[in-house]
Amino acid sequence: MRHVKVTAQRSHNWWVLESAEAGAVSQCRSLSQADAEMREAIAYQLDIPQDSFAIDVEVIAPDSYRQAIERSEELRDKARATAAEAARSRAQAAKELAALHISVRDIGRVMGISYQRAHQLISG
Repeated sequence: MRHVKVTAQRSHNWWVLESAEAGAVSQCRSLSQADAEMREAIAYQLDIPQDSFAIDVEVIAPDSYRQAIERSEELRDKARATAAEAARSRAQAAKELAALHISVRDIGRVMGISYQRAHQLISG
């Protein structure tokens, strides 16, 4: 099945839709309407049946969005790294208590975790 690319870019309260390959332009309020809005125009411009192609909508996001989402992903990666470091430190704390010959049950109580979790931290 043929795929026709449609770009969608926000302009005020509308999504402006354009298919360069078909020479078709339209607009809609919601991206969920993009397929329906463009299908007839593309079929007419290319002189093909409306059910003979799929529409691939590519959203053109504003630079401010792209910058914010990139920053969000950087922070998420940093948070994962920090969480991993915290887990290693927590395991080290449990091992320090075990080195003092404190029982696993008491380690759990000191750390506010189950004795099973304390055992996992010491063993892992």
